[in-house]
Amino acid sequence: MSQQKPVPGTGGDHYVPYAQRTGAESTVYFTRDLSAEGLRKIFARVHEPIQGKIAIKLHTGEPHGPNIIPRPWVRSLVENDLPGATIVETNAYYEGGRYTTEDHRETLKVNGWDFCPVDIMDEQGTAMLPVKGGKWFTEMSVGKDLLNYDSLLVLTHFKGHAMGGFGGSGKNIGIGCADGRIGKKMIHTVPGGDQWSISQEEFMERMMESAKSVVDHFAPHIVFVNVLRNMSVSCDCEGVAAAPVVTPNIGIVASLDILAADQASVDLVYALGEEDHKDLVERIESRHGLRQLSYMKEMGMGNDRYQLLDIDHGDQPISAAQAVEGVVPFGK
Repeated sequence: MSQQKPVPGTGGDHYVPYAQRTGAESTVYFTRDLSAEGLRKIFARVHEPIQGKIAIKLHTGEPHGPNIIPRPWVRSLVENDLPGATIVETNAYYEGGRYTTEDHRETLKVNGWDFCPVDIMDEQGTAMLPVKGGKWFTEMSVGKDLLNYDSLLVLTHFKGHAMGGFGGSGKNIGIGCADGRIGKKMIHTVPGGDQWSISQEEFMERMMESAKSVVDHFAPHIVFVNVLRNMSVSCDCEGVAAAPVVTPNIGIVASLDILAADQASVDLVYALGEEDHKDLVERIESRHGLRQLSYMKEMGMGNDRYQLLDIDHGDQPISAAQAVEGVVPFGK
């Protein structure tokens, strides 16, 4: 990395339609079945790389968070398909229900994450993972316990995000595996500046470099599942203060390719009607969140072209528009 300050890329507020993308295609599985059974079925399509000591990275939520992935779904997955797996988290960078390990443990209890071990990975300190091919970092500080696992299931509640525009698999591990005091500060804060002083394209790039350190560490034993349900424009970090959900529920996607999983999730949102997607699209574009996708592609983390296979209909290839046909307005 040169001594000269890197320059962020551009275009994070510009959506690139599928027809304008280039490169190879990955496989993304899709189901409309938003249930414990639907989650189990789609995980079965990508489970093969998962072996050894297994970690599940998911957002366990602020106290009483209303939009997180339902605990019974995760419990069913763990008990039936991933016995012995551990949910992994890190402490938050902001004061609240997950700022200290003690408070975080209490929040886990309140939210019902009591059916399998939960490892707060930075409880015992931090470790550095190399960032290969980045421009902001050469290494990233993560919760030390991350290194204790052989495989990682990135189980993500896809939704909006106050700073990232959207939170997908990239955000789940890019922020969620960085430890609460050093790693998250590296991503969010200019030295000597305001806590949230980094935003837009620079923030997306830093977050995705952090995500890359985790993907590279586990590859090929890492898989990505995004649940497109209760998609507030607010992240689960906002808990009960999250903005009301107005975007229709869509389904679940899964892939071995982090970029394809997040790109397909974004494409499904954009494929909704204007009235259905306008709030979430406005949040994504106003924060320049689409830079998450273009930067992952630039760093070689995956493909933004993919074949979307409908597992509800015998793995029939479908378009994002076909996948969202018949969605109903949220709450109906």
